[in-house]
Amino acid sequence: MNVYLDPTQPIECRIEDLLGRMTVAEKAGLMFHPTTQPGGDSLSDADALREAQLNAVDRGISHFNVLGGGDSAGVATWHNTLQDFAGSTRLGIPITLSSDPRHGFRSNPFTGQSLESLSRWPETTGIAAIAGTDVAREYAEIVRQEFLAMGIRVYLGPMADIFTEPRWSRGFGTFGEDPARVAELTVAFIEGLRGGRTLGPDSVAAVVKHFPGGGPQLRGDDAHDPRYPEQVYPGGMQELHIEPFEKAFAAGATQVMTYYGKPVSTEWDEVGFAFNAPVVRDILRKRLHFDGVVVTDWNLLEGEQMGDLTFGPNGWGLEHLTPVERARIAIEVGVDQFGGDRNPALIEELVDSGAVTEKRIDQSVRRLLREKFQLGLFENRHVDVARARTTCGSPSYSQKGVAAQSASLVLLSDEAGTLPAGATVFIDGIQDPSLLPTTPNIEDADAIIVRLEAPFEPGRGSVVAEYFHGGSLAFPSNTLDKLRHYATQAPLYVSVFLERPAIVGPLLDLGATVIGEFGASDTVVINAFEGTIPLSGTLPFDIPASMEAVEKSREDVPFDTKEPLFRAGFGIARADKTPHMTAQA
Repeated sequence: MNVYLDPTQPIECRIEDLLGRMTVAEKAGLMFHPTTQPGGDSLSDADALREAQLNAVDRGISHFNVLGGGDSAGVATWHNTLQDFAGSTRLGIPITLSSDPRHGFRSNPFTGQSLESLSRWPETTGIAAIAGTDVAREYAEIVRQEFLAMGIRVYLGPMADIFTEPRWSRGFGTFGEDPARVAELTVAFIEGLRGGRTLGPDSVAAVVKHFPGGGPQLRGDDAHDPRYPEQVYPGGMQELHIEPFEKAFAAGATQVMTYYGKPVSTEWDEVGFAFNAPVVRDILRKRLHFDGVVVTDWNLLEGEQMGDLTFGPNGWGLEHLTPVERARIAIEVGVDQFGGDRNPALIEELVDSGAVTEKRIDQSVRRLLREKFQLGLFENRHVDVARARTTCGSPSYSQKGVAAQSASLVLLSDEAGTLPAGATVFIDGIQDPSLLPTTPNIEDADAIIVRLEAPFEPGRGSVVAEYFHGGSLAFPSNTLDKLRHYATQAPLYVSVFLERPAIVGPLLDLGATVIGEFGASDTVVINAFEGTIPLSGTLPFDIPASMEAVEKSREDVPFDTKEPLFRAGFGIARADKTPHMTAQA
């Protein structure tokens, strides 16, 4: 009798029955979590199927992070295809499909690709700009429903990192700069994904990341880039960055991801966190008693081709070691699964050589199987593609996403007031000119609307850097000169996508109405300028007064820039222009 296939049996019995049937090679397959992609622009259908068979059947891998997909139905179809491959293997262990965030406006092949067929929400900092935790929980509930419809059962997030370094290129994926706010929103999001008191067949599992907190990147340059591996703590705030993870574990988080960075000038080892015994073994496993799945960030063992870029290996501090040596160290400190990598033979080699015991491998495999059983994957292997089409991006979900976009907008200055009804507008950065009366001639305009990106320094010398916007937070002189000219022509309305805390002081000197946004459609931004929606969002981080203040601040200390222009929690209520504070004062 195959006890592991009997849903009436206790999960622990099913785990032990399946574990006892598995070879070392089959166990090794569970310990890898690479990407998968259906056929499309960059991969033919035939090549995608060959790659899927190689990984799911020949290598026995059963955890995949899905990229691309085209639309929701495409992802659901690909999920079913992968399940068919998995079902053809000796034990038929089902696939666990994961994804990075998909609901925002920004796409990055390394951190999350937006899918337009889903409801559209502001980036995570925008959720933090909305008072309370209800919207965060509702957002996660909708992510859960749309992911379930596509067959995605693991969300690679939320980020419990604290946005303490204003230049950090990944800060917009966090819940902001206030540690307590980050913690409470992380908990709310995990609860929304889970959909109940415990993980079950209607849940999406959260992978809270990036332990022990990825915010303190040296000068804000992200450790995805091999030139910038250092994570620093000049303020000695290591414990502060761990606190949101403690709250997440107390709330029932079952998975955690370590970050790439290697800590410098601390009591910890100067190696990437996945290999860091004081961090993973001593803090995560022993002190915090975390017994869930620990997965590494992507491609720490071997490199992978992404178009013209070879990404990885990203084993900072251990670059001189072989992949199998890096794998041994990670397993020894307490890692269960290798994100991005796809070579189970490395684990077989470790066991065959005696470098790692099969008993230690069984610890990780138990954790990984437990989650598959808890999620009901053995009983629910396929999804209804038609349901994916109707559930994902449904009118009710989309309306809630638009409401969140609106609620997240932060009014920083209202000098120009609301846009006059029927005004003819000169636009710069608006993608759809049909949304309001426009003119191509600035001299004929009654008003000017400009949508800006937060400043960054392009062309910083690598393909990776093009996707991770770093460098100065100050607007370049040519942008400011253009805006000054606009301000002499007509009332000026400016929105800034606050991917990072832009130095907006020069914009306020223009007598403009200025809105900070975190991902919003043209329609939402125009409605805000027209005054047809209320504005109640508040900043989830400080806005620095100058780059000098940023450069003198400490990467690991929240609210550390001197005399910021705006404090976290600032926002002008549209009705009376009264600043209202809900966070750091």
